[in-house]
Amino acid sequence: MSRATVLRASAALAVVLFAVPAGARGQDTHPAHDPPVDQAPDPPGVPPPTGLPPITDEDRRAAFPDLDGQHAVHDEAVHYFVLFDQLEWQGGDGTSGVSWDTKGWVGRDVSRFWFRTEGAGEGGGLDEAEAHALYGRAVARWWDLVVGIRQDARPGPARTWAAVGVQGLAPYWFEVEVTAYVGAGGRTHVRLETEYELLLTNRLVLQPLAELELYGRADPDHGIGAGLSSLEAGLRLRYEVRREFAPYVGAAWSRRFFGTADLATAAGQATSAARLVVGARVWF
Repeated sequence: MSRATVLRASAALAVVLFAVPAGARGQDTHPAHDPPVDQAPDPPGVPPPTGLPPITDEDRRAAFPDLDGQHAVHDEAVHYFVLFDQLEWQGGDGTSGVSWDTKGWVGRDVSRFWFRTEGAGEGGGLDEAEAHALYGRAVARWWDLVVGIRQDARPGPARTWAAVGVQGLAPYWFEVEVTAYVGAGGRTHVRLETEYELLLTNRLVLQPLAELELYGRADPDHGIGAGLSSLEAGLRLRYEVRREFAPYVGAAWSRRFFGTADLATAAGQATSAARLVVGARVWF
């Protein structure tokens, strides 16, 4: 049989098969199988084989409404967050006192008002206290640029600083804050804070942290020398009774350097200290 004859026979067989009504064909031996998913779509305006009506422009408008130019992933609602990262008692070297470190924000996804406040006191008095008021804007994934002011109430006379910095989540899940300050008379100050949360269990968390401070020039009235001024480090182990409330115990260590250490020695103060801490971490 020639090739042309075979082709004509195959074409005739195909015409017969597709011309016969579906009810007149033999029963499907695999009725449970789904139809192929890669079939070409029906031409516009032609109803699908199931009898459903064709898709109209009105149906398309209902499925894809006009969002008035708003970015679909940005939430326009106002939210807030307040964290008492450290709310604790400290004791060591025959002295004891309280310390706190609080931060929070209110705003939307991109722009927020941030605040920070921290301080410490011994014997019922307030030795250190400061507060930040900052405008923050998301500039990259996990990172915010902040700008605002810092007000120091203790130690020494009150001071106001202009502040600018970045904060966010660095690779390997390190939380980082780097803030630069400019004060009266052109004084400068840089603070670097970093912390990490190591989950020992679902509720038991070990949190190491460190804070480093540098000053552009000496400020004897506040016991500060030029250059690297101080380093504080801590290790706190907390148990999250609830995610919003976690008591903890730990240890904190601080050290003064160079000119700051010399000023502390001249004032009869220690240049380093180790303390036991007990407190709670609370957020809402």
